[in-house]
Amino acid sequence: MENAATRLEAVRSNIARACKPARRKPEDVTLIAVSKTHDAATIQPLIDAGQRVFGENRVQEAQGKWPALRAAHPDIELHLIGQLQSNKAEEAVALFDVIHSLDRPSLLTALAKAMDKAGKHVPCFVQVNIGDEPQKGGCPIADLPAFLEAVRASGIPLAGLMCIPPADTEAAPFFAFLAKLAADHGVDGLSMGMSGDYETAVMLGASYVRVGTALFGARD
Repeated sequence: MENAATRLEAVRSNIARACKPARRKPEDVTLIAVSKTHDAATIQPLIDAGQRVFGENRVQEAQGKWPALRAAHPDIELHLIGQLQSNKAEEAVALFDVIHSLDRPSLLTALAKAMDKAGKHVPCFVQVNIGDEPQKGGCPIADLPAFLEAVRASGIPLAGLMCIPPADTEAAPFFAFLAKLAADHGVDGLSMGMSGDYETAVMLGASYVRVGTALFGARD
């Protein structure tokens, strides 16, 4: 409990400190605790310490642990932050409150259909392939204007833009670029920043940061 509470307090303090030079309010930044690969027993101390927003990478893994945790804590908000296959759209809509990885027309069609069927409209971030990396998911930058138009036309609530900068490079230019793309296209939310760079992301306008290791400790 002490470990989880101490880590949570440290991350929240870092967010608050990063907000100051950007003249932002800490409450305008939502901390997503990335609980992928962690079991319910590991997650519980963070819940006990007051964390209520969690992120998972895979639908199947989340299905195994979150229904019971949410039954005990109905105020928890669950975000899907990993890649989503179109054939898992219905399951994702049923389980998650926000989806961060909408990145292609086929997934847009599948999610819109699933949301209409469920009568539940889940806000989605459009993931942008900000570093133009062929191995990564994300909408190509050149396709972004048309794709955002399609998302808006679909009736799916557009939460903002999301990115994962290239590994082992300075993240700041990519965060700044995502913020510019959002401003150019009239989009408010920015999902960017992980354990190693969330403070930089906050200074550059992140509204959601996705933090795992800094909260749970290094993975085995």
